[in-house]
Amino acid sequence: MRPPRARSFNTTGPCDPRRHYMLPPTPRLPEARVLIEMDRYFVLHAPRQTGKTTALRTLASELTAEGDIAALMFSCERAKSAGDDFALAESLLLDSLRAAAKRSGWPGALLPPEPWPQVTPGSRFVEALSEWCHHCPRRVVLFMDEIDALQGNSLVSILSQLRDGHNARPEGYPFPVSVALCGLRDLRDYKVASGGEPGRSNPASPFNIVAESLRLGDFTTDQIAELYHQHTQATGQEFTKDAVDRVFELTQGQPWLVNALANEVIIKMKVNGTITTAQVDEAKERLIRARATHLDTLVARLHEPRVKRVMEPVLAGTFPNIDHTFSDDLSYATDLGLVKQKPPLEVANPIYREVILRVLGDSSAQYVTADPRSFVLPDGRFDLPRLLEEFVVFWREHGEVLIRQEGYHEAACQIILMAFLHRLVNGGGQLDREYAAGTKRLDVLVRWPYTGPEGERLVQREAMELKVWRASGDDPKPDGLAQLDRYLDRLTLSTGVLVIFDRRPEAPPWKERGGFEQATTPSGRQVTVLRV
Repeated sequence: MRPPRARSFNTTGPCDPRRHYMLPPTPRLPEARVLIEMDRYFVLHAPRQTGKTTALRTLASELTAEGDIAALMFSCERAKSAGDDFALAESLLLDSLRAAAKRSGWPGALLPPEPWPQVTPGSRFVEALSEWCHHCPRRVVLFMDEIDALQGNSLVSILSQLRDGHNARPEGYPFPVSVALCGLRDLRDYKVASGGEPGRSNPASPFNIVAESLRLGDFTTDQIAELYHQHTQATGQEFTKDAVDRVFELTQGQPWLVNALANEVIIKMKVNGTITTAQVDEAKERLIRARATHLDTLVARLHEPRVKRVMEPVLAGTFPNIDHTFSDDLSYATDLGLVKQKPPLEVANPIYREVILRVLGDSSAQYVTADPRSFVLPDGRFDLPRLLEEFVVFWREHGEVLIRQEGYHEAACQIILMAFLHRLVNGGGQLDREYAAGTKRLDVLVRWPYTGPEGERLVQREAMELKVWRASGDDPKPDGLAQLDRYLDRLTLSTGVLVIFDRRPEAPPWKERGGFEQATTPSGRQVTVLRV
């Protein structure tokens, strides 16, 4: 007999307990069983690769094993190609449902009828489910995964048929006792997509029958520790507590990122001993540089108008332009996993924050021709004053062109400076960046490791605050000095840099800007102010 394969941290598709380290799936979704016991229809939504499919697949197996329910999960993915062709969508969905039932290993009595009833397109899905429920000796529960694949008229048709079947149940019409729609989108998006209004209960909406909208949450620090401890039990390799805390800090518990960092350290970096914070940080950098499919899929959304409307004020530190449609766009960006669910409005986690700025700054970074090695001083420290002087030259030469090219126009100054810093710092150091809507600033920390005179490992830290002087606004210098003061307090640093971009129409000509001055913060720190 072959020995069991070693388990690993999963970064592709649903989890398999025989092959992957994983948390028990169904405790992450306790409300689902309650709703099913009450014969309710509900939505389960969460960003991609957070464990939705694994949780529903496990729940379906558990319910079926208990003997009273035939619970089946199937994917709607194949129906994506149908577009508005609802007849084709019906056929593809029913094919997927039958295939999933056959893979389940159920006895013949539980399987759907073959062939399906031959009825008018637009009614085939509801009649097929009814026929199955009529012959099945158990209550049928249906989990429709990847429901986002349905589009246009196909989505309207399927949701309408589910509503018709649901509402006919009290009259003795056999139909699934509970249905869950699983995907990225929350209930309000289904109402909009199917003809309803997102902000109210609308009898005309084909899917106003949902009792609850559940969101699968991210991991807590304790859950990350529990997941990583499974690897320790299997191999003896430990994660320090600081390493686990750092993983949570970088990921905010996003499940794919939690698994990807561990996989990077263990499989790609081949670390053998105890896993430390430094190795987690290296794994983070490697993940960002590699731009795995998960990260690429996420950033591909950045130029969608709905996403840009939410993300641009986050990057620019401005207040979003809120009207009656903004909450829908915010919900969409939240459902994608790009921003946090709770105020303040900011990027969901530091890894996404870094990836977003790097992706948006890629085109600007191509203009940076300076040699990063030339900014390293003889003692190994980083020459930040010279970098700022070089940026003034770069800005005078390329700034106006790059601002015109930048799709995120309101955040162009921040994106361009970040691209410049990234190009010259990230070869030997790291950048930490903090930004959120309404803060009117972007905080930057340069961390540069070097060797001290006695051979000790040291880290140089340099803090910067970015502000933009916009039309009709006051000089941001006083507020910037106060904000920089608070940032330096938090970092326990004695000095820093305030960069002010003057974007007023009446600002001095470009070639007259780029001045450095020394200033004193409210607490008495001596800092550098750069105006460009």
